[in-house]
Amino acid sequence: MNLDETLKNSKKASMDLAALNNKTRNQILQNIKNSLLNNTEYILTENAKDIDNAKENGMTNSMIDRLTLNKQRLNQIADGVENVSTLDEVVNIELEQYTRPNGLKIIKKSVPFGVIAMIFESRPNVCVDIASLCIKTANACVLKGGKEAINSNKALVKTMREAIHDIVDVNIITLIEDNSREITNELITKKEYIDLLVPRGGKNLINFVKDNAKVPIIETGAGNCHLYIHEKANLDMALKVAINAKFSRPSVCNAIENIVVDEKIARTFLPILKDAFDKLSIEIRGDKKVCTIINCNIANDDDFFTEYNDYIIAIKIVNDLNEAISFINEHSTKHSEAIITEDESACNKFIQNIDSACVYHNASTRFSDGGEFGFGAELGISTQKMHARGPMGIKEMTSYKYIIYGTGQIRE
Repeated sequence: MNLDETLKNSKKASMDLAALNNKTRNQILQNIKNSLLNNTEYILTENAKDIDNAKENGMTNSMIDRLTLNKQRLNQIADGVENVSTLDEVVNIELEQYTRPNGLKIIKKSVPFGVIAMIFESRPNVCVDIASLCIKTANACVLKGGKEAINSNKALVKTMREAIHDIVDVNIITLIEDNSREITNELITKKEYIDLLVPRGGKNLINFVKDNAKVPIIETGAGNCHLYIHEKANLDMALKVAINAKFSRPSVCNAIENIVVDEKIARTFLPILKDAFDKLSIEIRGDKKVCTIINCNIANDDDFFTEYNDYIIAIKIVNDLNEAISFINEHSTKHSEAIITEDESACNKFIQNIDSACVYHNASTRFSDGGEFGFGAELGISTQKMHARGPMGIKEMTSYKYIIYGTGQIRE
């Protein structure tokens, strides 16, 4: 089956899904949850093939962790599907109603996009997250994952489609198994079938899609995130947050890649940070000032623009809050930034002037996540400003239309 035929089937299936009520869509999600749990061994066996291939190809440990499924993670994925089913309905909701002086009654109503395509890299859980969110919002999904997770993705999609065939057209969930660059080039131009395209992965993927797509897109994912340690920071808190934001899962987009330190506390804080990061085998790359305080690798200009997805951190010393804000805005991907400070005015200025989707005070950037925000799951973290910004939940997966009721009015 060629791509056009596949996408035609997705488009048709989206209409079938849109005709179902919320109760039926929730039942579909419950079936998917049960099927994932019942097929745990099969899914993990297929995932193990991807892990073996990743090791043979020299993938880093942090990226292998991103690829890995186990029983605990699969249970969490299944629970996430059920959580999505419990969310309030957001489709076919009346958002606004008013009557014009000429008697026209105008109603603004939420509707599905139709077909949402997702191009993503090595995290197989994305398959299930996106499918469940799309079903909840009456959208069909077209999924194109990276070759690193092809066996996992095929197993997950097969399991989900088998769970729903008695209720709805299984083409509401479609996996593009061809991993060639040519099929990606073709997919991102199919505006006659795809209503919204979301690239979710590294900077190169996102930039490629942004530069070449003809389908409307939402940019997500690239996470060059910063932690700023202000001169009036609680240093115990700063260390705790820095460790969590870098070490807990370095391969994800909400992990920090840069730490910005005020020079007034640098000589006190950096040796403490260095000792902790050495114990965790985190490589530090510092600017010239940092290298005069602690023993570390010298950072070049590219290091401060790099999303490492690994146990590497770049550190910059700044003179004051203004320089910190300027540095972060220049180098960030507009994802998530944090300040550690006990100074209210410094906090307020940082929050006001940092131009990113999520801005934190005295907390880890690792909370930039649809589940942590109470959305059940997420389509991605939008780093743009049109339509959606930050973690995208089910509200951001709907559009709207106007319905106008008249009694024969004509325009003069």
